[in-house]
Amino acid sequence: MAEQPVDERAASVRVPPAPAFEHYYVVQRPRVVVKRDLLPAFSVLSAIALSGLPAGWLWAWLAPPQNVVAQQDGSFIPVTGESYHRLDGLMLFVLIGLAAGLLTGIAVWLLRERRGPVVMLAATLGALVAAYLAQSTGTGAAGSRYALDAAPAAGDVISLAPVLETWWGVLAWPLGTALAYGCLAAWNGLDDLGRRLG
Repeated sequence: MAEQPVDERAASVRVPPAPAFEHYYVVQRPRVVVKRDLLPAFSVLSAIALSGLPAGWLWAWLAPPQNVVAQQDGSFIPVTGESYHRLDGLMLFVLIGLAAGLLTGIAVWLLRERRGPVVMLAATLGALVAAYLAQSTGTGAAGSRYALDAAPAAGDVISLAPVLETWWGVLAWPLGTALAYGCLAAWNGLDDLGRRLG
């Protein structure tokens, strides 16, 4: 079988060059808004800090007193099993702080148009101040609730006011706030945390 002659003019095809792209799509990352969020952040800090007063009164009302027996020399000996109430008071304060912190973080997250690190820092600092005020108010209110009218005689069983012997319980409220807000921010997944949707 003879080969067919190839027409060179039909075989060469001219392909036009691809058009040059002059515009590129660049994703604009949202920037952290600081100046516009300062006043709302101060308002958040103040409101959260003032919520420490009712939390302290709640602790003073719920914390159990410690029953002790007065001695001849004026010292007090705890009734058997009553020394555990020292830990009960601290754990109750920590639980109130954690619950208030979780509620605080969720409530601040619902301020959609102010979401971001500025308001989160303000909420955490406000929770720290609120926990300090709750501890001061709670111990003061508990002391006035279980105040002694007169000096006890030897052998009298009296109720001593609950005390918070360490300041570590103060950290529960701000940690709960930061944890709740951080988890909600991580779960959100939007670059601007949904601020523009508000």
